[in-house]
Amino acid sequence: MTTSHSSAATRTPHDADPTRTRHDADATRTRHNSATALRRRRLTTAGFHAGAGTLSLLWLLPIILVLVTSLRTFDDIAAHGLGSWPRSFTLGNFTQAWVDGGQQRALINSLLVTIPCVVVTLALAAMAAFGLSRYEMPLRRSLLLLMLGGNLLPPQILLIPVSKLSELMGLYDTLPALIGVQIGFGVGFYVFVLHGFMRSIPVEIQQAAVVDGAGPWQIFWRIILPLTRPALAALSALSFTWIFNDLLWAITVLRSDTRMPITAALIGLQGQYVSMWNVIAAGSVIAAAPTVAVFLRFQRHFVAGLNLGAVK
Repeated sequence: MTTSHSSAATRTPHDADPTRTRHDADATRTRHNSATALRRRRLTTAGFHAGAGTLSLLWLLPIILVLVTSLRTFDDIAAHGLGSWPRSFTLGNFTQAWVDGGQQRALINSLLVTIPCVVVTLALAAMAAFGLSRYEMPLRRSLLLLMLGGNLLPPQILLIPVSKLSELMGLYDTLPALIGVQIGFGVGFYVFVLHGFMRSIPVEIQQAAVVDGAGPWQIFWRIILPLTRPALAALSALSFTWIFNDLLWAITVLRSDTRMPITAALIGLQGQYVSMWNVIAAGSVIAAAPTVAVFLRFQRHFVAGLNLGAVK
C-alpha cells in the first residue's frame, strides 16, 4: 500500500493528464510553425526590397550619370574620362546649351506646339465622346472603331503621305503643320478613352437635367464635363508627355532649325558639340525638365491613367 502511494506521488502532471500533454505539444508545434512562417515572411520581404532596390538603382544610374556629367567641366571629363569620379563642377554647361545650343528657342517651340495640342485635342475628344456616348447616333460603333483603328496604324507608313499633304496645303516647315498632325493622330485615342468613361455616368443625371430644361451644351458643360475631370486630368498629363517628347513627326513636317522642338534640337546639339558631353548632358536635362515637372505635379493622374477605362 505504501509503495502504491509513493508511485502516485512521483508521477508528473503530464503523466497524470494525457490530454494536457497533447495540448501542450500542439501549442509548441503551433508556436514553431508561426515562428518559421514569420522568418519566411521576413526573408521574402527582405529579398523583395533588395531586388527592388537593385532594379531601382540600375534604372536611376544612367539618370544620375547624366546629371553629374551635366555639372562637370570639359577639362575634368577630358582629363579623367566620362566615367571617372567628378573633381570639378560648373553651371556654365546649362548656359551654353541654353543660349549657344539653341535650347531656349527649341523649348519655346515645344511649348507652342504642346500646349495648344493638349487643349484642342482634349476639347474635340470630349465633345465627340459626349455625342457618341450619351446620344443614339447612326453608325456610332463604327465611328468609334474607325477612330480607334486609325491609332493602330504604324506611323512609319504615313510619314510620306503626311509630308506631301503638308506641302500641298502650304503648311510644310511650320509649327501649325506639326500641331495639326499631333491633333489628328491623338484625337481618336482620346475619344475612345473618354467614351468609355462618359458611358459610366448614370443616365438619370442627364434625364434630370433635361427635365429641368437643360440643352445638350448645358448638359455637356455643366454636368458631364465636371464629372469627367479625373479622366481629363489623366489624359492631359499623358498627352503632354507624349507630344512634348515626340520626335518622329517633328522631323517629318519641319526642316528649319529655328522651328524644331526641343527633342529634335537635341540631335543638332549633338552635332554641334560632338565631344563636349557635359553640354549635351545639360541639354538633355533641360529637355527632360518640363515632362518631369508635369509628372511630379500629376503623378496620381498618371497612375490613374494606366487603368483609365479598364473597368468602365
